[in-house]
Amino acid sequence: MGMPIHKRERARARADEVISHIRITGRGSGLKVSALFSGGKDSTYAVYLAQQQGWEVSSLLTIVPKAEDSYMFHFPNIRWTALQAEAMGIPIKVRESSGEKEKELDDVEALMAAEDVNGFICGAIASDYQWSRLNGIGHRLGKPVHAPLWRKDQVLLLEDMVHAGFRFMISGVYAYGFDETWLGKIITERSIKELERLRDRFSISPSGEGGEIETFVLDAPNFSKAVSVEEAEVRWNRDSGTYMIKRAVLEDKTRGL
Repeated sequence: MGMPIHKRERARARADEVISHIRITGRGSGLKVSALFSGGKDSTYAVYLAQQQGWEVSSLLTIVPKAEDSYMFHFPNIRWTALQAEAMGIPIKVRESSGEKEKELDDVEALMAAEDVNGFICGAIASDYQWSRLNGIGHRLGKPVHAPLWRKDQVLLLEDMVHAGFRFMISGVYAYGFDETWLGKIITERSIKELERLRDRFSISPSGEGGEIETFVLDAPNFSKAVSVEEAEVRWNRDSGTYMIKRAVLEDKTRGL
């Protein structure tokens, strides 16, 4: 069954509001940008919004941290960003990093410096640590870093992503209040309500900006095909865990977005 019309219209109106923010800060359509890309919901949604604005997203820049507890970058399933890039038809540039605090910034700066673009986009929402450091790199390179989701209401963003046709799952949980059942869970309106309850009870960030959760996008309006997970492994250790994709392929979409 398709999404109710009023929900589609509400999602479109909110996306237009976010796009207006990009227009104000980014000189309108026609920009050529590279996207800092983790394969999670926020960076993928930022790419989508930039494309809706008429920007050319010429490349995806992905850091693969060797350390699971990287301060800046996702760890679970980062290798599968190549499938997402193929689905979006955007070239991807990958660089390994030690994942050590601050040193990993040298790796992302090296990736960014090699791109012949007008600027960069990222999916930062509320992390001052991430935003300040990416801005610092942008200043050194003389190119702006745009964060279209910055300081937006986290619950409304989750709702907008779902209403726009994004299909994404929880790939890691790292905070008290979550249990093993969250791993591999597809985010829906119902699970967003569950995240709100966890926020109210345990003071978590619903979008995972405090490192509480990580996500992986399986399908989106700007995907030509959907990612299908054929094999995965759940790893759980006391109060945290990961959903590790072992085998995945792209498949034709069987439902409308």
